[in-house]
Amino acid sequence: MSATELYPANEVLPRNERIVFNLYVISVLVVLVLMMLFGLTMRMAQGTWINVPPDLFYQLMTAHGAGMVGTVGLASSAVMWFFLRKYVRLSLAIFATNYVLFVLGALAILASVFIGKYAGAWTFLYPLPVHAMNVWSPHAAALFMLGYLLIGVGFLLFYLDAMLAMIRVYGNLGRALGLQWLFGGNIDPAHPKTVVASAMVAITNSIGTLAGAVVLVMCLVNIYFPAFTLNALLVKNLTYLFGHMFINASIYMGVIAVYELLPRYSGRPYAISRPFLWSWAASLVMVLIVYPHHLMMDYAMPQWMVIMGQIISYCAGLPVFTVTVYGALTNIYRSGMRWPTPAKLLILSMFGWAAGIVPAIIDGTITVNKVMHNTQWVPGHFHFYLLLGVLPMVLALMFHVIGSRAQEPDRATDKLGFPLYLVGGLVFVFAFLAAGHDSVPRRFAVHLPQWLLTDQVGSIGAILVIAGMLLLATRIVTGLLKAPVHADPAHAAG
Repeated sequence: MSATELYPANEVLPRNERIVFNLYVISVLVVLVLMMLFGLTMRMAQGTWINVPPDLFYQLMTAHGAGMVGTVGLASSAVMWFFLRKYVRLSLAIFATNYVLFVLGALAILASVFIGKYAGAWTFLYPLPVHAMNVWSPHAAALFMLGYLLIGVGFLLFYLDAMLAMIRVYGNLGRALGLQWLFGGNIDPAHPKTVVASAMVAITNSIGTLAGAVVLVMCLVNIYFPAFTLNALLVKNLTYLFGHMFINASIYMGVIAVYELLPRYSGRPYAISRPFLWSWAASLVMVLIVYPHHLMMDYAMPQWMVIMGQIISYCAGLPVFTVTVYGALTNIYRSGMRWPTPAKLLILSMFGWAAGIVPAIIDGTITVNKVMHNTQWVPGHFHFYLLLGVLPMVLALMFHVIGSRAQEPDRATDKLGFPLYLVGGLVFVFAFLAAGHDSVPRRFAVHLPQWLLTDQVGSIGAILVIAGMLLLATRIVTGLLKAPVHADPAHAAG
């Protein structure tokens, strides 16, 4: 089987797997659009185009932050599952359980926010959830944390199943990562890059998820047994280890789509190499120890941790990013490839990842962080990653899958949806970054008159993003519901 075959037979999903995969995709698209509408509502409220009471604003902010990050994680886990299942035997029951626990967790979070009025942001930082000044009850805070816990358990089961499956095939996780070839030896050219990336993600995000589970259980006990007091600094460290690791794992799962799909559209193999293996091995270590860069404003932090966070901030994203982007560019250079929607989305994801790193590294510098961290610069850089980096990776797989079922070229809706999404995303994130440059604070429900222009420009960008997303999502859902067929690769690539 050629590495550049567009629709290999081992990617055809049996009926039960197809049903579960379709549930993932359709649910992800529905929730993403809903979270985008929440985001648009907040931007328009800040820009005074609509009136949203501050208490509702912070409920929307809490639901948007938790929901968007969780949903992107779910979408990226579907990418990892779709490709990893070709190389190791994954449990469909575990994959389905992850979906069920996610849905239950999402419903608990939404109920805590919109029924219980919980509005403590995704961080649930102690002691805010239990000192809400009667805005919400301790039960609402507990329900929010229980929702997180359910989602975390689902992901942990998924990663444990993936690690067990890789150990069965490769003997141990080190060999799955390709560590045996770091210092010499002939690299097996057939060793899947998907396995390398999946092993790294499973190890690191299992640790991050366990940290999240520990801190959530601690906080839940504190809610109902206040005498069980917590160390606020320890809680914050565990929380940000969990949050930072989760969103980074989403990127690293999503990039598997680039490794698997780009060679098929360029018609060129995407070979594994020693620098590739070194980059993933280095990132495994660095992504676990970089999270203190979120805590530079916490002067009680041990100094060595803050220094470590500063240094690793400049290094953590570069190894995998560099080999991936360099590999992608050399793969398509003078390839004569055509540009169907999946290929355009894959290259957009490389741009979004690359450009999103720049404001992140700027903010990761202590002298800048002191001024910029609590401004809209921060949502500017992480929306860059999500909107123009991770989501295009996920959407590329979705369009690729429906291409195998539809056997037809891009429609007018695809050709319109992509530029709407791209232009809207750029306008949206640069409005955030411009506001951050002007020191507009983040998380303010009410803005001063001199801040309104970037709010209103950002709202226009959000409207364009949602319009593009609706077109793309509609096309994906209608394509998924078609009966699978075996496509002719030459026809589909064109």
